[in-house]
Amino acid sequence: MREDSGRDDSPETTPAPDEKLSMLRRERDDFEDRWKRSAAEFENYRRRTERERRELSEAAAADLIRDLLSVVDDFERALSSADADSATGPEFRRGVELIYKQLLEAVRKRGAQPFDSVGQPFDPSWHEAVAWEPAGDRPDGEITAELRRGYRLGGRLLRPAQVKVAKA
Repeated sequence: MREDSGRDDSPETTPAPDEKLSMLRRERDDFEDRWKRSAAEFENYRRRTERERRELSEAAAADLIRDLLSVVDDFERALSSADADSATGPEFRRGVELIYKQLLEAVRKRGAQPFDSVGQPFDPSWHEAVAWEPAGDRPDGEITAELRRGYRLGGRLLRPAQVKVAKA
């Protein structure tokens, strides 16, 4: 009496060796394709999260720098109106200049850079016109004075310069 092992070894149900090899290759190719897609998706995710982290960090730095720029402006006004021979003395002025330079350096270390506007043509994407004066011998639209310095962070505008523009 023969025991039934639960397997059907009949030649009709066992795939031919070539067919079995072909099936295994298809399965291998399918696994390889899924693995490559997963690796590519992970790499895209890694790049996206790194970019988002960098953009968030830059936005936070930009907000802080914008707040500090008003303090820089106040120091500039104080230094331009202070007289070295006033009752406070030259030592006070030197102390204020030192604090101003440290603050400006802290802003620059975060990537903010002032840009020059005087003598440049007016560009509404970088300048805010707050006054005008007769052009005289200057070209129409040339910036004649800078009332508040403009700053950029990398290639982006952080704060537009407030300027006076020549008008024909």
